[in-house]
Amino acid sequence: MDIDQHKQLVTDFFTALNEARIGDLGSYLAADVVDHNKVIHGEPDEPGAAFDALATQLTALAPYRARIDELIAEGDKVVARITQSGVSSGAHPRMPIPTGRRFENEAIFVFTVADGRITEIRGVSDRLGLFLQLGWDWPTVG
Repeated sequence: MDIDQHKQLVTDFFTALNEARIGDLGSYLAADVVDHNKVIHGEPDEPGAAFDALATQLTALAPYRARIDELIAEGDKVVARITQSGVSSGAHPRMPIPTGRRFENEAIFVFTVADGRITEIRGVSDRLGLFLQLGWDWPTVG
């Protein structure tokens, strides 16, 4: 795959998320994808755990939307700066009872691509803003 194909893969991945096509995630993510974005998900940092985490996220924040504001690729990396939004509408590990409140925040994801699939995800977002907008308690240590 070339850089344009890597960018298209990430674009298509976000389209699948926006359409809540959880069953299609295997078309974009490697079976052993590693997602290092645990502050929200809380899933183990192990191959394949991202599938359940993304399904939980899409259900808990429906309707979830991600707008790609910027997409940059080099080598096997694609960086997406997005604006994401949703509603606390379902149970989530960080907030088991939905608040019904909306959120919108910015996030930056770095995807590693190999053999036509996303193999690694790293993300940084305005999580404090997310928690405040949704009415969630800030996680405590210990």
